[in-house]
Amino acid sequence: MKRLGVNIDHVATLRNARGEFHPDPVYAAKFAKKLGADSITIHLREDRRHIKDIDAKKICSVKNLLVNLEISIRDEIVKNALKIKPNFICLVPENRKEITTEGGLDLKRNEKKIKKIIKLFKKNNIRTSLFINPTQRDVLMSRNFGADCVELHTGKFANLVKLKKDIKKEFYRIKKSSKFAEKIGLEVHAGHGLDFKSTKYLCKIKEIKEFNIGHFIIGESIFFGLKKVLVQFKKIIR
Repeated sequence: MKRLGVNIDHVATLRNARGEFHPDPVYAAKFAKKLGADSITIHLREDRRHIKDIDAKKICSVKNLLVNLEISIRDEIVKNALKIKPNFICLVPENRKEITTEGGLDLKRNEKKIKKIIKLFKKNNIRTSLFINPTQRDVLMSRNFGADCVELHTGKFANLVKLKKDIKKEFYRIKKSSKFAEKIGLEVHAGHGLDFKSTKYLCKIKEIKEFNIGHFIIGESIFFGLKKVLVQFKKIIR
């Protein structure tokens, strides 16, 4: 059965716009779980533009709440993650100037460091995923690095769907990568830029076990409410 991970970063973005306490990301995490989210994703960015350290600590301390913490490979962030003790870690690329994550990890360039981080998290019983571009090369490298899962970057596919352009080539690339990943023993996740339509397409790929979606969920909830949006996603992926 496919799972839905709800990214609540932009609840914190809204709170930070006023520099106050509302809306509370901790309450959002509990509320999303109550509405059917299988896990909660938060990204502790180096510039702390949305989720803060205290948010991450509080959210990860909520009983019976599975938390997927996205982090860069910077030493300071890795040390913080070990103190926070999430259930899951997803290593992602991070550029201070980017508005949002622009692609998968550069595995070749960061091979030694990523291997070291994965080993460290495994010692602490934290499931580790790598956020990668949907290519067989990156999938194979992820397995060789010791990752438990890969999360395929779906940004290009999602944009093609939104622009009503030909999606066949990119869909096939994601499907091929997913099948290969499962074949060599990696669990497959997907995320970035997904909405109802693009998620519905990708649900046809049986190897994808988890979708992590955030910006669209929070944005759509402004108009229709979080409950209605999550119910719709659950219908799509189940």
